[in-house]
Amino acid sequence: FSTFIVGGGNQFAHAAARAVAESPGKNYNPLFIYGGVGLGKTHLINAIGHEAVVKQGCKSVFYLSSESFTNELISHLRRDRMDEFKRKYRQADVLILDDVQFLSRRERTQEEFFHTFNALYTFNRQIVLASDRHPQELVTLEERLRSRFEGGLVVDIPMLEYETRVAILEMWAQERGSKVPHSVIEMVAERARNNIRELEGVFNQVLAKAH
Repeated sequence: FSTFIVGGGNQFAHAAARAVAESPGKNYNPLFIYGGVGLGKTHLINAIGHEAVVKQGCKSVFYLSSESFTNELISHLRRDRMDEFKRKYRQADVLILDDVQFLSRRERTQEEFFHTFNALYTFNRQIVLASDRHPQELVTLEERLRSRFEGGLVVDIPMLEYETRVAILEMWAQERGSKVPHSVIEMVAERARNNIRELEGVFNQVLAKAH
């Protein structure tokens, strides 16, 4: 959380993530964060997992993408070890699943995640989800999953406003020990508007050319 720049647009998502990290399973369960590419979703959900381990002492915290969840499920099915898979995830203290939209059209994965979700929710274990769309827009997911996603707190991270982009650039310059004129930071912030990855790419290009 210490390296996440809070602005007007992402303030609510940041506050919700902090609340979940401070009391896993008690505040906002599940927490569903959505937004476009490169706006800080993965940063926030990783911060929740880190805080749960370091400050809350949670012993069993899992962070993985829906792709990894599917691949692990297939591996356990192939080796006839589904009991092991179920034990692992249904007894987690915190389960964080990124890129939930990629569960679409994977019937067996959705089935298993549905039961995992129910088991964790029943015992007040924290579930954190991230996607590029609101649950209502994930039309290829089963209705029962979408309704559970909406049953907690759904927050979005919109496009970063100019002031937040400037603050991020200033933090990067400080971290790298680069004395970047404020006029240059303002120019980069004005031109790279889409997401943090684009912002970082332009910033790196400017630094490289300066050097």
